[in-house]
Amino acid sequence: MSDTLGTDTAIGRQSQGTSRVGGAATPPTSPRAASRRRGRAKMRLEIALLSGPAILMFLAFVIFPVALAAYYGFYRWHGYGAPTDWVGLNNYKLILTDPAFQQVLKHSFMIMGLSLVIQGPLAIILALLLNQKIRGRSVIRVLIFVPYIISEVIVGTGWSLMLQGNGAMNDLLRQIGLGSLQADWLSDPKLAIWTLMAIISWKYIGFAVILMLAGLQSIPEELFEAAQIDGASYWQIQRRITLPLLGPTIRIWAFLSIIGSLQLFDLVYIIWGQYVSGTAGTSTMAIYMLAQGRNAGNYGYGSAIAVVMFLISLIVALIYQRVVLRRDLRGAVTEGTV
Repeated sequence: MSDTLGTDTAIGRQSQGTSRVGGAATPPTSPRAASRRRGRAKMRLEIALLSGPAILMFLAFVIFPVALAAYYGFYRWHGYGAPTDWVGLNNYKLILTDPAFQQVLKHSFMIMGLSLVIQGPLAIILALLLNQKIRGRSVIRVLIFVPYIISEVIVGTGWSLMLQGNGAMNDLLRQIGLGSLQADWLSDPKLAIWTLMAIISWKYIGFAVILMLAGLQSIPEELFEAAQIDGASYWQIQRRITLPLLGPTIRIWAFLSIIGSLQLFDLVYIIWGQYVSGTAGTSTMAIYMLAQGRNAGNYGYGSAIAVVMFLISLIVALIYQRVVLRRDLRGAVTEGTV
């Protein structure tokens, strides 16, 4: 009798710890598993609240305009009323076969390459110098960074006035006895692209230097001290330690410079305008879009140019990310569970 009662009691305790759903026993939910689920739900809610507004802004001001431009690109549209003159892919075919677009595409990639070649090494050298303990270092840093925060309108207007035929640059050369070096800095196709690169480098070198300085200051000092103890020279330290550890910063700056060069518009438009830039060899894809789209009254064609610009920038960005930033992105991604 006592054995039977003990067996019934054990069975009752076991039945209290289990539940039956559809005839199958399911284990009870542990407090730890419930807490983990609540943690995941809380994390998803926080992500939605924090990233939701940014995602909505991105969809409203980036994705929707691109989709709308792609839609208008299939029409011959003059900017008012509903588009009705369907042309299909003719706008895109005209862009790819237009010698003027091929020329501005060449200019854009030339500006991109020259920006990397000129600004990159110069920014690294200046960052290495400004990372040393020298007098007036803070003042020099400010002076280098100031052009970056000046409005493009002010920069373009100032340089266009100084570089005119009777501007301050030629007058200065004449005053110091170098009148033979006077030139048409803005209109001569052999000089205009280099004038543009000088202005771009002066304007944006401060941003590159600040990035490089931030990368340099993140390198542990112990590595330099150990290399000096081992007898490494200054240039050996820079080549073997500084540049490899500065690599992620250099690659990020190069990515930003590439995208900015492909979308360059303001300085070229302010200094050269849409007409002179073509003859001077400084026209870009954005200038071509303005001239052929809005100013020509063909907004459908201009929308197609905008889509092509977007696709070119996207393809370049994806290739760069796949080839150059792959190692950095792989090292930055961490996996874990909550």
